[in-house]
Amino acid sequence: MKYVLKDIANVIRSKNAGPYELTLDVLLRDDEMFTKLQQADIINKNTIARLYRIPAEDVLSIVYFPNARAIKATIVRPLPSGAMGERDVYGAQQHAPLVNFEFEL
Repeated sequence: MKYVLKDIANVIRSKNAGPYELTLDVLLRDDEMFTKLQQADIINKNTIARLYRIPAEDVLSIVYFPNARAIKATIVRPLPSGAMGERDVYGAQQHAPLVNFEFEL
């Protein structure tokens, strides 16, 4: 079956994880879907690298938190927070590639 992340998540957000990193958070609606995503390894370093058009080495971590039905990915910021040319100091507008992420389970 085909899914879109925004349809199964309560929250999809991004934020600073320091001046050189961004954290992407996905909080799912139910335990069953969380378990399916985790077991199928749908959101992994290669997925995040592809969605954000960055090298897989720039995806620093993917962590699954079952008690919160949450998935957290940390990536290297393209530009440091507040650097010349950087347009999202707080990193709060970087979740867009995740919103319409389509996958099959």
